Amino acid sequence: MKIALKVDVDTLDGTRHGVPVLAEICKRHGVPATFLFSLGPDHTGRAIKRVFRPGFLSKVSRTSVLEHYGLRTLLYGTLLPGPDIGRRCAEILRGIAAQGFEVGVHCYDHASWQDDLMRLDAAYARKQMRLAYDRFVGIFGFAPRIHGAAGWQMNDAALLCEEELGFAVASDTRGTAPFRVKVGEQSLRCLQLPTTLPTLDELIGQDGEAGADPVAWLLRQTAVPSGDHVYTLHAELEGRRLAPWFDRLLSGWRGQGYEFVSLGDMAAGLDASQLPERAVRAGTVPGRSGTLAVDVQI
Repeated sequence: MKIALKVDVDTLDGTRHGVPVLAEICKRHGVPATFLFSLGPDHTGRAIKRVFRPGFLSKVSRTSVLEHYGLRTLLYGTLLPGPDIGRRCAEILRGIAAQGFEVGVHCYDHASWQDDLMRLDAAYARKQMRLAYDRFVGIFGFAPRIHGAAGWQMNDAALLCEEELGFAVASDTRGTAPFRVKVGEQSLRCLQLPTTLPTLDELIGQDGEAGADPVAWLLRQTAVPSGDHVYTLHAELEGRRLAPWFDRLLSGWRGQGYEFVSLGDMAAGLDASQLPERAVRAGTVPGRSGTLAVDVQI
C-alpha cells in the first residue's frame, strides 16, 4: 500500500513559510513528497470573482480563508500588485530540490489558470504552460517531468500541451486510480495519477464525523486497504496552521503500514500498458466549489 504526497504551492506566503515547514515535517518522518510550485505572479485576491460559483461562499466560511491565507495575500492582484513568486523565491525552490524532494510545475498564474482556463481558447493554455515551463527551467536548470494543475482545472488543450512539453507524470485530476489519457483519437504518454482522497479544506466544517475531526475521518477511510492513494496537501494549510494535523496524518498512515512515495516513484512502479485509457472531463467533488477535472470511461 502506497501513498504519494503531492504538495500544491499556490501563493507567495505558502512558498516562503509553508514549504519549509512541510519539508521539515517530511524529513522528520523520513517520507518523500512531490512539491508542485506556482511560478509566476500571486494574484490570489482575484479569486473574489468566484463568489458567484455554487458553493464558494459556504467553502470560504467553513475554511476560514482569511485566517489561513492572511489579509495581504487576499489583496494580491487587486489592491496590491501580485508579487512574482518564482523570482522572489527561487532560492527556496532550489533548496527543496537540493534536499532530495521531487519538484514539478503547478502553474504560472494560479488565479488566472483556475478562473480562465475553461473559458478561453487553446492559445491561453499553451501560453500559460510555456511560461511555467520556461520559468521552471530558469530556476532549476532542468526540464520539469511532473505537472499538477492548479485547482484541478484541465482541458484537452492543456493535456495536449502537457504532452508536447514532455511531462511524464501528471496529477491533474480527481479519481480513484491511475490511467492513461486519451484526447480524441490520440493516446498520450503522460500518466495521470489522480488525487484519490479528500483534502482537509474539503472536510473542515462539514456536518458529521468528517467535519468534526477530518484527520480521524481520513484515517478511517484508509484503514481498510483499497489500493494506492495520492493525497494533495497545500503549503498554505498543512504548511501553516494545519501542520499538526499533517503530522498526525503521517503518523497514522505509518501505523497503518503505508509506504510513502513521490509521484514519480509511484508512476515508475506502474505498467503503463495495463492502465485503462480514459478521457478527462469537468465534474464535481463534495466540499469543493465549481467543477474540476475528473476521468470518465471512453
